[in-house]
Amino acid sequence: MTVEHEGQTKRPERPEHPEHPEHPERPERPERPKHLEHLEGLEGHRPVVETALARLDLDAKTRLLAGQDLWTLPALPEIGLDSLVMSDGPVGVRGAAWSAGDPSLCLPSPTALAATWDPALARRAGRVLAQEAHRKGAHVLLAPTVNLHRSPLGGRHFEAYSEDPLLTARIGTGYVTGLQESGIGATVKHFVANDAETERFTVDNRVDERTLRELYLAPFEAIVRDARPWALMSAYNGVNGTTMTEHRVLQTEVLRKEWGFDGMVVSDWLAARDTVGAIEGGLDVAMPGPQTVFGPALAAAVRDGRVAESMVDTAVRHVLLLAARLGLLKGAAPAVPAGRRPAPLDDPAVAREIATRSFVLLRNPAGTLPLDASAVPSIALIGRAARDARFLGGGSATVYPARVVSPLDGLTEALPECVALTYAMGADPNDQLEVATKGFGLRAVLRDAHGTVLAERPLTLGRVRWMDAALPDGVDYDALATVEITGTFTPSDSGNHHFGTGGTGDFRLTVDGAVLYDEADPEGGDPMEVLTGSAIPRGTAELEAGRTVEVSLLHRSPKIAYGPIRGVTFGLTHRDPERDGDALIEEAVAAARAAHTAVVVVATTERVESEGFDRANLRLPGRQDELVARVAAANPRTVVVVNAGAPVEMPWREEVAAVLLAWFPGQEGGAALADVLLGREEPGGRLPTTWPARLEDAPVTRVTPEDGRLPYDEGVLIGYRAWQHQDIAPAYPFGHGLGYTRWTYEHMELDDHRTVRVRLRNSGDRPGREVVQIYVAATETDEAVERPRMWLAGFASVAAEHGETVAAEICLPERAFQVWDEAQGGWTTRPGRYSVLAGAGLGSLPLTAVVDITT
Repeated sequence: MTVEHEGQTKRPERPEHPEHPEHPERPERPERPKHLEHLEGLEGHRPVVETALARLDLDAKTRLLAGQDLWTLPALPEIGLDSLVMSDGPVGVRGAAWSAGDPSLCLPSPTALAATWDPALARRAGRVLAQEAHRKGAHVLLAPTVNLHRSPLGGRHFEAYSEDPLLTARIGTGYVTGLQESGIGATVKHFVANDAETERFTVDNRVDERTLRELYLAPFEAIVRDARPWALMSAYNGVNGTTMTEHRVLQTEVLRKEWGFDGMVVSDWLAARDTVGAIEGGLDVAMPGPQTVFGPALAAAVRDGRVAESMVDTAVRHVLLLAARLGLLKGAAPAVPAGRRPAPLDDPAVAREIATRSFVLLRNPAGTLPLDASAVPSIALIGRAARDARFLGGGSATVYPARVVSPLDGLTEALPECVALTYAMGADPNDQLEVATKGFGLRAVLRDAHGTVLAERPLTLGRVRWMDAALPDGVDYDALATVEITGTFTPSDSGNHHFGTGGTGDFRLTVDGAVLYDEADPEGGDPMEVLTGSAIPRGTAELEAGRTVEVSLLHRSPKIAYGPIRGVTFGLTHRDPERDGDALIEEAVAAARAAHTAVVVVATTERVESEGFDRANLRLPGRQDELVARVAAANPRTVVVVNAGAPVEMPWREEVAAVLLAWFPGQEGGAALADVLLGREEPGGRLPTTWPARLEDAPVTRVTPEDGRLPYDEGVLIGYRAWQHQDIAPAYPFGHGLGYTRWTYEHMELDDHRTVRVRLRNSGDRPGREVVQIYVAATETDEAVERPRMWLAGFASVAAEHGETVAAEICLPERAFQVWDEAQGGWTTRPGRYSVLAGAGLGSLPLTAVVDITT
């Protein structure tokens, strides 16, 4: 390799990946590839694992490979094995209860975390979630999600990181490292190509091998190499004709033999469908239990000769090794003893820091932001989401924090008394009923078939969600006949209040002595429908503001079952009286006209971004676009804050003074927003995904299978890689993000070791942070291989005072100059001359060097 000029910079230190104590020094094993030695497994734990395995009979072994309930694996006292507890993530630790009675810290969404472009901050996120997991008695967190944003219509994109595999891998590596150095196992998911929700249980994604390797497998490969995760989750979908829980080529040949993964492979919940196919395909654990394709079914398959017992033993070894790492197997010291965990972190402070660092300032042409409180006499805060925070996405990632700081709360607390703050709703994006909270005082009453009270439980909101093994006060699931949510409601507005149920079944709903609903209906079919339940309107009641009334929702068939999932999950839902939409917008316009500055908070809803379905379009729900346009026409100093986990259309973006993307900012989002709006903190985020102006402009949009198949015909050209081949420009490109200061890129050097050194100066008038991005582009067309015009090869964050010069060092990985050769079945370096470009994002790459790559 030669470079056009040689710098005198030193090679940077390797990224920090702390040595795990379960990997002590040991003699080389010639038969194992040298780069995989550190992943082979724990020598100190191996004898303990083998001894424990030898003491188990077939039934015990197969029982260990099946969940005993929704979240746990069984204890086996005969070998000193404790029960292993898993919990959903990725923004919090739900724990087994999954209820508001057991609150959880709520961090910003994964798209927000990726927008920081800071693996060290992702590592801190992992550490703080590990603290939560220890507190809640969980051992393994079912996170992170490292699937890619293939199409902007993906309904669950808020739970993944980016459209780019390198950025995804770096953030995911930091997150996994933070969890596991704190003694909690990470579960990297969903392996692989689980990039949309439509027909997610059965879709067969057709992906050519090169695309699979260069895009969708790449984050998993990098995280296995650099963070050594202890577990991985197999996805619902199929890939090229084989469902993932049975995909031996990917789960055994690639994941284990090629990459050296030595952890546990667990199914996504209800994903395992066939006993023989799953065990032969490399699946270790089928969840949830107790009825799964493993357990007794697997034991029977061994006894009748359909499965070799050695395959069962291999899977059990993986589970026992995980238990040993976690300190759950007698005789094996945990990989990270309590005394060696990192120092505790301030949970809310970390949540607030991630939020501020994730906010992306998309537009600010006149320098409207930050707001100078001494020069802004009044602010009109507008939008439903400004008062009722949209702080996380819907689905299995949902957690219930002890507190949520809304934008209204945050600004009220942060603004000095000299600034007048007014609020107007403007437009309500949600026409659905929501779980009963404000004004309600509720409790749950559990009774048997004779009407005898078995238990009572106070509720912080109108929802109950218990699995059969976690009913209040140890109530016997089989004895339970009814559950009643009962209490009082004090409305804040007079008028026709709407009430309903979350979930389905046999209900009697009573408000203020009147029966609004008394019927039974069928259960839903999708597991998420069973577990979360859509809000269904059931009736209305004319109520007077301030007058307290009695409410009751009696569920006469509260026990739900979907396969092995058994429990009680339903809710009381409510919506305030509707107000005239035109009048709401007029009130907002009047408030904006009377104020110095207007801040409009717009948002998606749980009906737009959630697990279980993809998006139909990218428009903001309700009349929010009209609201923004009307407010901007009334006040030229209109700032728009966007609460969305993935791209939305913003037809008004050129008409407003500033646009700030706040993602789903977690429980401290309102405080973080106040910090950024008032200039106490820098909006440090950069886009991890391209934002189109219109859905029809996006190069890849298809998420709906045809005849069960979804072809990834676009190959390696997704996201910004595909946008480069279009004549239409996006609204905001990948990597875009403004700050409150200016940066001058002064010089770049590239040495023989492919280390890039970029010198830049903070040429603005205040301190700031910049994300230096490095892209690589082939200078000549390679006729043999289709490639994007340029691709991300590295990045680093720098911070500087005004006038200060700083340097960023970034080592270009060998993979940046390689492609997957399907004919040879391996990575191959493409020789030639490459441009190396540095700057603040795809829209601004002022520095260039040239490197010649040889094979």
